[in-house]
Amino acid sequence: MRHANRGRKSNRPTGHRTALLSNLAVSLIEHEQIVTTLPKAKDLRPIVERLVSLAKRGDLHARRQAAAELRNNLGSVKKLFETIGPRYKERTGGYTRVLKAGFRYGDSAARAVIEFVERDVEAKGAADHARREAEAPAEGAAATT
Repeated sequence: MRHANRGRKSNRPTGHRTALLSNLAVSLIEHEQIVTTLPKAKDLRPIVERLVSLAKRGDLHARRQAAAELRNNLGSVKKLFETIGPRYKERTGGYTRVLKAGFRYGDSAARAVIEFVERDVEAKGAADHARREAEAPAEGAAATT
């Protein structure tokens, strides 16, 4: 019997599944919009909703609980508590939305976009752009020597 066993197993061991959802949560917090498969997005939604509720509370215990859920990714915890939490202070729930995005070319898996409701459009890819900008001068200096 499956009493009190909610959620999908996703054909993964428990540790792999928790690591997957934690990494997806970190990516969603960092970029504020990600594209993944529909079942993963549906499983990720309650985790991120709970994290935003912790961020709205904002105390030390909530910060430590969020850090444990995000596997001590302190940059994501900082953004969650300093940016995302205050953004949804007046909202009582429903911080994320899942939009269906067709099917993946290789295996026809259902894809979905999961994003924050009132997201910052500039946040998507900002960390990647900053990293590329930081690497570009280093590569140019190495090529000239």
